[in-house]
Amino acid sequence: MIDTHCHVDFKDFNKDRAEIIKRAQKNLTCIVNSGVTLEGNRRVLELSEEYKKFVFPSLGFHPVNSSKSDQYAVEAVIEELHENIDKAVAIGEVGMDYYHVKDSEGRNRQEKIFNQFCGLAEEYELPLIVHARDSEEKAFKIVKKYKSIPEVIFHCYSGSLETANKIIEEGYYTSFSTMICYSQHHQVLAKEIPLKYILTETDSPYLSPFKGEKNEPAFVEEAVKKIAEIKENKFSKVDNITEKNAKKVFDI
Repeated sequence: MIDTHCHVDFKDFNKDRAEIIKRAQKNLTCIVNSGVTLEGNRRVLELSEEYKKFVFPSLGFHPVNSSKSDQYAVEAVIEELHENIDKAVAIGEVGMDYYHVKDSEGRNRQEKIFNQFCGLAEEYELPLIVHARDSEEKAFKIVKKYKSIPEVIFHCYSGSLETANKIIEEGYYTSFSTMICYSQHHQVLAKEIPLKYILTETDSPYLSPFKGEKNEPAFVEEAVKKIAEIKENKFSKVDNITEKNAKKVFDI
C-alpha cells in the first residue's frame, strides 16, 4: 500500500514521528509527504533525505495560505521549488479552497497562484496534487488548460460524481482518504469511480478512521479495506491496483 498524501512533517508528529514512520514501514511500500508552506517544504525534503526510498517529497503551497500571502512569500516558495525540483515527485498540494476562503479577493488570489503552480508542473513535467474544496469544478477547468502536465491527482476528492466523471474522462486521478471509512458521500463516489483512477491516502494527521485518534500513514490500510468492501472486491486486488496506480503517477 502507498499513502499518497500525508503530512508527517507537521508538529502533530513532533513527539512520535520516528515511531509513526516505523509503523508505516511495516505495512506500506512508501508514503508521499506533501508540503504546504515554505518551511514545510524544507521539512519534507529533510525527511525524504532521512528516510530515502520511503518518504517521497511533494512540494507545494496550501491554497488557504496562498489566499492571504504576499507575492514575496509565494516567490520564496517557488524559488525553493526550482532549487529542489530534482528531488520532488510532484508539485502540491496546491489549488483552491472555497470552504475556508469566502471573500472574492482571496479566491482570485488563490486562482492566480494555482495557475502559477500548474505552469510549473507543466514546465517540469511533474504530477500535480490538487487541493480543491467546494471548488472542484473550477479547479478542474483550470487544470484542463495545462495539457502537458503528465498526471493530475484530485487529493481527498469530495466533489460531485458529475465532476468526478469529467476528471476521470481526462485521465486524471481521484484520491480517497481514510475519511471514506465514515463518509457516506465518499463511499458513493468510490463505488462509482473505476479502480484504475483511484489512489489512497490518509491526509494525516487529519481524517482519522478511529474516533479520538490522530491519523497516521499506516491507517491507509483502513481506506483500502473500505474501498474493497464497497466495490465487493478482494482486499489484495484493491491494494494491488491502487499501489500500481500510485507507482505510475509518481514514478516510484
